[in-house]
Amino acid sequence: MLKKRILLLFIDIVLIVGCCLGQNKVDSLKKVLQFASEDSTKVNTLIALSRSYLDSSPEEATRYSTEAKTLAEKVGFQKGLAFSLKYLGLINYRQGKYLEALDYWNQSLKVFEASNLKAGQANILQNLGTIYFDQADDEKALNYFLKAQKVAEEIGDTLRIAEILANIGAIYGKKTATYNKAIDYDLRALKINEQIENIDAIGTITSNLGEIYLLKNDDSTALVYFERSLKAYKLIGQDGSGNIPYSLNNIGRVFKKRGEYDRAIEKHSEAFEKAKSVDSKLDMAQSLLRLGDVYQEKGDAKLAIITYEKAKNFAKGINANVELKDIYQGLSISYSDIKDFGNAFKYQNLLINIKDVLYNIETDKKLGSISFNYEIEKKQGQINLLTKDKKLQELDLQKQKIAKNAFLTGLILILIIAFIIFRNYRAKVKINKILDTQKAEIETLLLNILPAEVAKELQTDGHAKPRYYESVSVLFTDFKGFTTIAEGLTPNELVEELNDFFVAFDDIIEKNNLEKIKTIGDAYMCAGGIPTENNTHPIDIINAGMEIQQYIFDKNEKRKIAGEVLWHLRVGIHTGPIVAGVVGKKKYAYDIWGDTVNVASRMESSGEAGKVNISGTTFELIKDNFNCVHRGKIQAKNKGEIDMYFVKNGLS
Repeated sequence: MLKKRILLLFIDIVLIVGCCLGQNKVDSLKKVLQFASEDSTKVNTLIALSRSYLDSSPEEATRYSTEAKTLAEKVGFQKGLAFSLKYLGLINYRQGKYLEALDYWNQSLKVFEASNLKAGQANILQNLGTIYFDQADDEKALNYFLKAQKVAEEIGDTLRIAEILANIGAIYGKKTATYNKAIDYDLRALKINEQIENIDAIGTITSNLGEIYLLKNDDSTALVYFERSLKAYKLIGQDGSGNIPYSLNNIGRVFKKRGEYDRAIEKHSEAFEKAKSVDSKLDMAQSLLRLGDVYQEKGDAKLAIITYEKAKNFAKGINANVELKDIYQGLSISYSDIKDFGNAFKYQNLLINIKDVLYNIETDKKLGSISFNYEIEKKQGQINLLTKDKKLQELDLQKQKIAKNAFLTGLILILIIAFIIFRNYRAKVKINKILDTQKAEIETLLLNILPAEVAKELQTDGHAKPRYYESVSVLFTDFKGFTTIAEGLTPNELVEELNDFFVAFDDIIEKNNLEKIKTIGDAYMCAGGIPTENNTHPIDIINAGMEIQQYIFDKNEKRKIAGEVLWHLRVGIHTGPIVAGVVGKKKYAYDIWGDTVNVASRMESSGEAGKVNISGTTFELIKDNFNCVHRGKIQAKNKGEIDMYFVKNGLS
């Protein structure tokens, strides 16, 4: 006993003198090792050396832990054996050898349990949970974390409890259905970390809480936690500056969600400057991406494009594929907003390609997880076999080996072929779906501006030629006394009223196979027989005019009951030759010209509210289909006297 105390005193002296002489800890431990006997002290020294080499040399760390394990088994030092196995597991874990790490940690756990060393048990249970968490096996990970929590609570290991609660919160935070559980565990972890003043952990947990509340659409609570996270990282000082951009960007996301764009821009810009000060390329890319999103949603497509392009340069430099996906999507939408469909299509293709890359990475991860679980099950099967009677085991192994090899060979071949076919099919379906969606969006945009035939001609030839039509029916509407009505309404009310009317008119003319030309103030203009010629346009356009007057009549009946002002509409129709075509360079507009348009306008101005007034030319084309009342020859401005007719059943 005295000899051992003298040796321990000597070891302390060597370590102190070594530090005073400027030697590092590793050199001092190696000197201790030269004088240590084969006992627990030497085991602890070997473990300390292994721990010192964890980051710099996995080979040396493995050598010292293996020596410690061998010696601990020899001298019966159970605690040393458990720790040597723990570090062997940690070395393999850091190298991505998860099966080996799992094996060492399970052995270590058994020794800790046999020696009733609770702190070690909690540590290893948490490590085992971490492996399964990394492999996306949340059920097993949660099981180990809960076991670790129970042991840590038994011994009052506050720091360990806080870490485990945060890990459990991370698992529950993956699914919408368990957000509330995630919040509960994160709050418990936060309370403990506040008590022990673990500022870095406070920053991380409050950030996680903010993310969950933002996903729950509770932006007020999310903002509170994001601001607490920012405050915590600022308290850390220079070490926490790398996390500050992340918190600032999260705060910016909240302001964007609220529509407070100026404040969002301020936070994302501040995040970029902070990231720039520590040369964090990823944070710079993320800050610019978020900034571009704000400009895009704000409606400033040009500034959004400039910002996305800057973000793209940073993201490409560090292969940040997740950020690149969002950047390409933002660029595609922004270019589409300014009608630059060439660049919009270019970035849509880049978006498809980057999604494929991310899909392949995700698939590899899933396959890795499947392989990991398969190897564990296979290993467990081997352990179970070893517990059988030796003769039965040999017989079972021989039979299973033949059947297993044949089965696995066939299964693997089938899986490989199925995977290749499925992957190619999924890729093609996904690409076709995205391209179809993009094509549909562009076509819909053009069809909102131009007739289908004209839009197709523009897409095919790059231009649309003006066309002459021998017979086209033109309809004008105008509200009588509009100026007086407008004076009694606020601007918002006036626009809302007109919008309701014109939306209804759009539906009516679409139903009657007519083409909307334009609206000018309170006037509405449409035509039949263009761009596709037909013989039914005079009948179609009168049906539409009657339906429009019926709609106004029904609307006024409701307004009478409500005591609101009534709207009175004149409708005029004329049929004749016109020229139609696309005008404009930056903003396309489909329009028609000719004397027919002028006469149709006079039919409207010479008509009466609630009636459909048509010219003699139109009457001759529809007289067998509608009953009309001849008004005689009516003087029309700049046109002289024109035969006019009211279509019967017009509302008064």
